[in-house]
Amino acid sequence: MELAYEHLEPEECSTSIFEHCGLKIDPEPARELWEKILQHKWGLSEKLGRDVGTRVACVDFIENIAHLHNDHHDTESIQLLKSLGARMIDQSIWNTISESQPPKQIVNKRIILPLTVADLARKHAVIPPRTLIFFGPPGTGKTHFVQAIAGILQWWYVEVSPSTLMADGEDRLGANLKRLMEKAGSLDKVVLFIDEFEEIAGSRDQASRIDKSITNEFLKLIPLLKSQERKNLLVCATNYIQQLDAALLRPGRFDCIIPVGGLDDLGRRTIFEHFLADTNHGNVDVDRIVSVIELFTPADIEYLFQKVRQVAFEREYENGGNYSVTTETFLEIIPEVPSTLTHEIIMEFEQNCVQYTRY
Repeated sequence: MELAYEHLEPEECSTSIFEHCGLKIDPEPARELWEKILQHKWGLSEKLGRDVGTRVACVDFIENIAHLHNDHHDTESIQLLKSLGARMIDQSIWNTISESQPPKQIVNKRIILPLTVADLARKHAVIPPRTLIFFGPPGTGKTHFVQAIAGILQWWYVEVSPSTLMADGEDRLGANLKRLMEKAGSLDKVVLFIDEFEEIAGSRDQASRIDKSITNEFLKLIPLLKSQERKNLLVCATNYIQQLDAALLRPGRFDCIIPVGGLDDLGRRTIFEHFLADTNHGNVDVDRIVSVIELFTPADIEYLFQKVRQVAFEREYENGGNYSVTTETFLEIIPEVPSTLTHEIIMEFEQNCVQYTRY
């Protein structure tokens, strides 16, 4: 099977390098690089007295031997991306978001298009955003949106949480945050995502000394990040935007503050059909189910499918024969899945939209 790799076309070489190493390289340079990887595989196998495999040879060559001139792909950048836990997101995730969801239209017009149609953006002096906040109730898909941005742009995705930054103790959070921002800011084509943002940049009015210092540190770091001539995005998400420090919400710090709320019928249908496609099912009245789960978030819908699939698995195991999920299966399980959203939560979110939205 390994010999087949020697005769790949440039596009296939690019795909193979991405699959083996996670690096996205244009076809022509990828073909030359692939030949070097195969030569390295042969040499490394001879040295060790065993077939090391293409994946091992690819990773070893990229990380330890290759000296690519592109900053994004040189050895130092690869090691830095690895230390940050960076990963590539498949472009298809963008299509799991309904076109009717307002955040998708905002993201496409304000972020994706200015970055992908750069010449036209420069002609009209449109500057792509560098810093964003997504806010909304829990489970409404904020993380999913950030991953979709990284996927459609084919930029590296780096996700961190306050708990990770506090691994060395709460008093080290500010220093760890600074180090993280400096690392990410030195790289091109990176989406840095900070979840539970209120834990890092809460209001200083009644905060402790440490919390105030962390918020102050973040306020200083944002202008530094935006001043660097790199293609990267800082995206923060919060369930409680009213808890963020007021200085962060004023123009000049974050370029866009985008609400991510409940789903409309088309949004619920898009996500429902996405999960249904991988489910062993028979006749399912999608319209009926979508009307019943009015207050479900994307996370609620995913959990519903977890439970339905488990039930189908258990029933087929116990009774034998094929068990196909039907409308009745969903109607049986839906009462066991409490919705995250309530009418009160939606009302509060709508008020926050009026007060905080800016794009």
